[in-house]
Amino acid sequence: IVDWSASAVPSSARPSRDAIWIGSYSRIGQTADYFRTRSDAETALRSLIETERASGRRLLVGFDFAMGYPAGFARQLVGSDDPKIVWEWLERTIIDSSNNLNNRLQAAAHINAYIGKGGPFWVVNANLSNKYLPFGKTGKIDFSDLGFAEHRRVEKSGTVGTPKSVWQLTGPGSVGSQSLMGLPLIHRLSKLQGVAVWPFEPCITAPVVLAEVYPSLLAAAVRASGDAIPDRAQVTLLARALWRLAQAGRLDAMMQVPEIAREEGWILGAGHQDALLDALR
Repeated sequence: IVDWSASAVPSSARPSRDAIWIGSYSRIGQTADYFRTRSDAETALRSLIETERASGRRLLVGFDFAMGYPAGFARQLVGSDDPKIVWEWLERTIIDSSNNLNNRLQAAAHINAYIGKGGPFWVVNANLSNKYLPFGKTGKIDFSDLGFAEHRRVEKSGTVGTPKSVWQLTGPGSVGSQSLMGLPLIHRLSKLQGVAVWPFEPCITAPVVLAEVYPSLLAAAVRASGDAIPDRAQVTLLARALWRLAQAGRLDAMMQVPEIAREEGWILGAGHQDALLDALR
């Protein structure tokens, strides 16, 4: 399970929260690894995929950012409903240096300017706003005019609490920047042999499956863990829960999602919070 970060600088040398954590669980136990940069984390993920493929084991990798956008956005941006073309477009557009310096805000402003109706991306920091990147959304962004929704179907389903909009780029709990910085990674990893991305591609027999997750589904268990770094606790706990459910043959039910998920994506485990928590007992 990957807790991603959109930070523009390397994280502290000492393991901390709000950075990149990768938690793993298997028959031989669990690990929690800390990374200061996205570049280092991607190198580790590529190595993990290569190792597991070579061993003949199957691998599920969950990422805590949205892998798709509300239906209709992709067609406006790239002329197709295929979210994978959006990933490719972002991979070409986003600049991400080895020390985390990136142009995500400029890329978001460029998208807003291209669509030409004041949105959809916005920030909560006045000093980061500009002509094409509004400060706040109220009275500035009309999603009905944009032609697509503020939230995806999974976020409106009531099964994952109240996650932030994929268009909010800054502020506590926001996921917009993480998605902008994560989708180029998903594009690159999806090109590796044996890798499929759920629910956009057939995954039943794929050796490696990438999926979107929402670690906050285990918020109660994370609090109960007493870990001083919640990010570390949530990646290891969710990895453990999903591994145990996989061993019990119970992941299939979680992967049955509405047709719209093929464009918008879906959160693995949405609507199955009790099963995830039970798996930790």
